[in-house]
Amino acid sequence: MQEWMQWIQELGFPIFVSFYLMHRVEGKLVAIHDALITMKTP
Repeated sequence: MQEWMQWIQELGFPIFVSFYLMHRVEGKLVAIHDALITMKTP
């Protein structure tokens, strides 16, 4: 936990939040992509 706090202090809170949100959205985009691929396949 101490390493995370040091990382947040060095990079800044907005950058940390941006990386966190990109990480969360990536999984959802992969799921949407897979769903679209399966719908396309006859």
